[in-house]
Amino acid sequence: MVKKNRMNRVAAVMAAAALVSVAVPAATAHAAVAPRVDLKVLVVDDGGSSVEAITAELRDTGVPYTRVALGSGSRPVIDAAFLSDTVDGRPRAKYQGVVLPNENPFGAGSAEMAALAAYETAYGIRQVDAYTWAHPGVGLEYTDNGGYSGQLDGTPATVTAAGKAGPFGYLGGQVAFEDNSALVPESYGFMGKPRPGYTSYLDAPVDGGRASLVGEYTHDGRSELVVTFGYNQHQTQFRLLARGIVEWLTQGVHLGRSRNYFAVHVDDVFAPDARWNKELNCTPGDYACAGGEGKESTIRMTAADAQYAAQWQTSKDFKLDMLFNGGAGEEWKAENGGVDALTAQLVADRAKYRWMNHTYTHPFLGCVQDVTTVPWSCKKNTLGTTQYMSRAEISAQIRDNNNWAASKGITLDRTELVTGEHSGLRTNPQQPQDNPNLAGALADNGVKWAGSDNSREPAQRAVGAALTVPRHPMNVYYNTGTNAEMADEYNWIYASREDGGSGICEDNPATSTCLPAALDVDTGYLDHIVPQEARTALRHVLANDPRPHYVHQSNLAEDRTLYPVLNQVLDTYRSLYAPTAPLVNQSMKDTGVELGRRTAWDKALAAGQVTAYRVGTTVTVKAPSGVVAPVTAPNGTKKQHLLGTSDFGAAYAGTRSAWTAPETLQSAVTLKLPS
Repeated sequence: MVKKNRMNRVAAVMAAAALVSVAVPAATAHAAVAPRVDLKVLVVDDGGSSVEAITAELRDTGVPYTRVALGSGSRPVIDAAFLSDTVDGRPRAKYQGVVLPNENPFGAGSAEMAALAAYETAYGIRQVDAYTWAHPGVGLEYTDNGGYSGQLDGTPATVTAAGKAGPFGYLGGQVAFEDNSALVPESYGFMGKPRPGYTSYLDAPVDGGRASLVGEYTHDGRSELVVTFGYNQHQTQFRLLARGIVEWLTQGVHLGRSRNYFAVHVDDVFAPDARWNKELNCTPGDYACAGGEGKESTIRMTAADAQYAAQWQTSKDFKLDMLFNGGAGEEWKAENGGVDALTAQLVADRAKYRWMNHTYTHPFLGCVQDVTTVPWSCKKNTLGTTQYMSRAEISAQIRDNNNWAASKGITLDRTELVTGEHSGLRTNPQQPQDNPNLAGALADNGVKWAGSDNSREPAQRAVGAALTVPRHPMNVYYNTGTNAEMADEYNWIYASREDGGSGICEDNPATSTCLPAALDVDTGYLDHIVPQEARTALRHVLANDPRPHYVHQSNLAEDRTLYPVLNQVLDTYRSLYAPTAPLVNQSMKDTGVELGRRTAWDKALAAGQVTAYRVGTTVTVKAPSGVVAPVTAPNGTKKQHLLGTSDFGAAYAGTRSAWTAPETLQSAVTLKLPS
């Protein structure tokens, strides 16, 4: 069977090459006029995870694409007319790059593959083979000639010198293939030795030598990026390579913009958090904790914890966002003899952090809660109307916290706010709509950006004149101060009843997976939970996701449970990326702006309101009025003004990019690429 497949694929490549040789002379008719190349990618989709992953990278970074479902009976035929035409007397290539499931998904002798090959040759268009096997048809030796095929979990792949000088220069050198479980195979692929015309960009050791996993195959006037391992859009090995795949495909000029973002919000600063009770398996002080009366205990940072936080920030070159409740701190001080060393230390170090309003005393700002029911419900008046916290009360919580910060010399952006528990925003199922008084209170205090819970509402939306900024919850619990408490509560949620857990995971298999065995409470946090949480956070970081993560001040106290997670995220990231691609640690406001721009851009693309193309070294981008366009271009690119030019964009990961709009009196963005 393997030999037959080899023969079929080789025959298909030879047939396509023969047809290309007939079609190439047609390109010479266009030689006198530089063609227009539209900034859009053609994706031929076979439904596999590898094409899906590349499509997700295009979508999530704002690169426009046309998807052709290979198995659809109503799909268009890919022929010369589908791929190119003439606009205003100039030949036009409709796609700047082509993504295929493999080197020839149409079959031996296919006219569609021949049309694609001729098109790529005529216009210098590149092709990505999303996942194929090692064989001479893609410039590689068969795996039985010094190569390998099989499971790749944990493979120590390395970016080659050519890869660093080319599309993967933003990487530090190592590409980590995931190996999260010894019980589950996670990746499979082929490694082959290069033949003439093939340049390896990523390789790995095989029997004392090295063989390629990703490389460029140049032949018959065409270039293919050959990937010989399978992947999905979430796996680390793909996430590391995704940027370079797009840059190679588009030759470094495309719509869309990508960064690696990481910000961490520390909620409840100055306030104590309630503590988990191991015996009761709940949190005393919580209305749903039966038998917890009189057993309440709290977790709160100390001055030493604050000193450690400042030192940690410096050592890791990373700034935390402190979301504070000034009134809660004043209450603590009053209850503890008028002394609060924590507040004094944090205020002394105030310039070392970013600060954000989290309301004065952290009340629930939504409906008036009836906690006599489980779960709680919204109280109603005699007419059956839901009772809500008033606009005046909400406004006072925002205003008083701002004033408290000013009295302490703490600088903050008053347009940003995260309410306690994201309250005031809709909370399903009990409160399916926002507190109708919330939008007015936000407006009263000039709030434009309101933090929301990404696990409930991942999309940005309007709350009156303000916009939400979804935040990723980190699975480091607010009600635990020690590693053992974390593991104990984790066991209660994720262990089966037989193993001493609540059985929630058994009752809800669609949304929760039971642990194979309960964690050791002494070692489970560091050995199991930390690596898992770090992987999850890093996955967000590598996916061009600007949404901040949030934890609580309790996670900086006692055992300081947060730091092992953050250390692993930061250390892993910096070991994998070159200094040209630093983490972007930005404010919530900047994230809100970014998400708003993306929404407007995606709508413009979906409505077909964007025109963008390249002619020689000139790039033209037209978008609807008020919509800024994300554009990526090589170093040395200039933006054209009415008079003169300026450097375009900001440097990141070896290219320059920006959200950009036409200058005054211009109808389009015009960029001049380096020669």
